[in-house]
Amino acid sequence: MEIRTERLLLRPPHMDDLDAMFEIMGNPTAMRYWSTLPHASRDVTRPWLERMIARNAVGGEDFLIEHEGRVIGDVGAGRLPDFGFIIHPDYWGRGFASEAAAAAIAHIFAHTDVDRLDADVDPRNAASLAVLGKLGFVETGRAERTFLLGDEWCDSVYLALARRA
Repeated sequence: MEIRTERLLLRPPHMDDLDAMFEIMGNPTAMRYWSTLPHASRDVTRPWLERMIARNAVGGEDFLIEHEGRVIGDVGAGRLPDFGFIIHPDYWGRGFASEAAAAAIAHIFAHTDVDRLDADVDPRNAASLAVLGKLGFVETGRAERTFLLGDEWCDSVYLALARRA
């Protein structure tokens, strides 16, 4: 299943996307607020991509984001109802996350029976919180020291977007 927006193509991941996803997942700036450390090599990205593909095969709704033929990120819910996105820093600040997330959300609610989508965001990640807020996500809670990245404890803001009737 492919989704086209004004500027983007959202499509299922394939193993030949390994290099493009390593470029994102290995980037310390892109991964600053992700739930894992930057990938040190393609050997770390490969099983991550394999799991993404496997989840999609059994009902996940995860899409790679292409702009002008280049993979620039990932958006969706590999494990419903958990929703998220990551964009290569070269493409930040241009509305791509909002555009891709809005399309993915519309698709998920149209093609699944999930009643809501959930997001877990580092509270320091103001840009992602702004995107989610613009899309209608509301804060449902907060927690401290929810995961350890290297030697740094990170906190979480929990958000939800209910299916609209």
